[in-house]
Amino acid sequence: MSASSREKAIQFLKFGVVGLLGLGWDTTAVYTLRPVVGLTIATISAYFIAASINWLINRLWTFRKAGNQHHFIIQWLRFLAGNSLGFFLNRGCVFTLFHLSPVFKAYPVLALAAGAATGMMANFHISRKLVFNATPSTPRKSATVLPFQSGRAVAQNAVSNRTDVANSPSKTG
Repeated sequence: MSASSREKAIQFLKFGVVGLLGLGWDTTAVYTLRPVVGLTIATISAYFIAASINWLINRLWTFRKAGNQHHFIIQWLRFLAGNSLGFFLNRGCVFTLFHLSPVFKAYPVLALAAGAATGMMANFHISRKLVFNATPSTPRKSATVLPFQSGRAVAQNAVSNRTDVANSPSKTG
């Protein structure tokens, strides 16, 4: 197993541990908010609470070696935006189960666990590639800029009025 594959596997395991902890925060938030705002609003709110805590732990533990090239608020927003696919998979599964059986409404933790499993793979890959990626996905080439030197030859195909004058035989411009 290559070092890159090993690192990815370790990140995935850590991401899974954080996800299990997130399921705990998600469930706690749903059960706490449900009597106050109802099951639907509690379920949606709980996702953002759990996702925010998961982002912080993933930032500090799972992807610690990736570096934090973004301000923490920007990275948190990128995490929430990037994991929106996982949100729709997760909460789509949860709400589908709520509507399929009264057991899931009575015991939301069952639906929340299924939803967490549904969105986990998408969230891991998106988080790894777009949120916590230490290297840009496409390498950028940089040019070397040299100061102007009047005695230095200038390429014929360079686009500049100065080039035309410097390279013309008569130098009359």
